[in-house]
Amino acid sequence: MSASFELKKSVDGQFHFSLHAADGASVLRSETYTTLASAKNGIESVRKNAGTDSRYVFEKSANGKSYFNLKAANGQIIGSSPLYADPNAARQAADTVKHHAANAVLHEASA
Repeated sequence: MSASFELKKSVDGQFHFSLHAADGASVLRSETYTTLASAKNGIESVRKNAGTDSRYVFEKSANGKSYFNLKAANGQIIGSSPLYADPNAARQAADTVKHHAANAVLHEASA
């Protein structure tokens, strides 16, 4: 299994996507979008920006766990990782996004 985007519509009609590593683990999640077209544009933005190291911003949450945001050229956050207890795990997740987002297949699911 290769990396894949999962695009979902929630019961309230909003859309979001996640990028999953080959093992099925979620490594990036989007904001919520009001339209399907906007969500698909978000996926294309991830594909376009994922290969650029400077687009990744590593942070620590209030509880001390590590995560990263992937930003577009304009500085807008286009995806955030889950929280990781180990900062190296956050870096490994970012590497997965960097190397696999551009060619990840898209699966659309409904609520």
